[in-house]
Amino acid sequence: TNKRKILNVNNIFSNLLQVLFNISDVAVVGHFAGSLPLGSVGSTSQILFLFTGLLMGLGGGVNVIIAYYIGAKSQKKLDLSLYSSFIVSMMVGLILMLAGFFLARPILTLIKTKAELLDNAVTYFKIYILGMPGLALYNYGNAVLSAAGDTKRPLYYLTIAGIVNVILNLIFVIIFKMSCAGVALASLISQYVSAILVMIPLFHGIGNIKFQIKKFQTNREITLRVLKIGIPSGMQNVIFAIANTFVQVGINSFDANMVAGAAAGSNLDNIVYSAMNGFYVACATFIGQNYGAGKKERILPIMKSSMIITVIASMILGSISLFFGPSILS
Repeated sequence: TNKRKILNVNNIFSNLLQVLFNISDVAVVGHFAGSLPLGSVGSTSQILFLFTGLLMGLGGGVNVIIAYYIGAKSQKKLDLSLYSSFIVSMMVGLILMLAGFFLARPILTLIKTKAELLDNAVTYFKIYILGMPGLALYNYGNAVLSAAGDTKRPLYYLTIAGIVNVILNLIFVIIFKMSCAGVALASLISQYVSAILVMIPLFHGIGNIKFQIKKFQTNREITLRVLKIGIPSGMQNVIFAIANTFVQVGINSFDANMVAGAAAGSNLDNIVYSAMNGFYVACATFIGQNYGAGKKERILPIMKSSMIITVIASMILGSISLFFGPSILS
């Protein structure tokens, strides 16, 4: 029970820190560059969540597969799943980067981004999207470490990257006057910092998991399992993002100040969602391990506990957002 609580808390803060990357961009550019750059950055938030949400869901699939083979004590399949899921994660990250970079302007035009916001929004989106392989690598490493029961180090690494992000945001925006491009570049660098850091313990080894390039090999069956679990998981986030994109289209029909205000307010929703997602990941980890170990009688109690805790957490966080939203946004 204590281990489950620790996993929940660490997963929550890891998810929140990923969301805070974009929130710090919004905060810095809004405070030091003005409402129009804030609106430009905010106009991209739902489309970016569509991309990042797919990677977060894919990481959940990696987590389940690794946890399953840890529980099953199958070293050979554990190694194969380690390398197969790495290939899947990096390929999806690269595909999203290329698609986002070349389709940035058509996508943002399609959702009716206001003309006075469009150029800066495209610039922010293109730079930010170059970090997708780094984000994919971080989510991969985080998933593997979490499956092995280590959620502390990913949290520490993401904290370091978050601090780097805030410092670079301030430097690029205040000193170099880079506005939207500056905060996007800061996020890009921070994503690769977190990706590099999270891979270090995997190269050194944790338990019976060790990433060794000389032993690198993939398996078609396991690769398909990662895709079958990870893609539907990621698509849940994509569906939310698509629905919210229709809302964004409506918001974009108002003036730029309305767009900027909505961009700031939507961050509260992202915080609540990311906190709840931490429970989902911890639940999937424990179910995967116990299912692999053949202890299926533990699965239903784990699911019930996670559902109850998630509902309580959502009610608490939702109430805080409702009653203290203006203070938090200020």
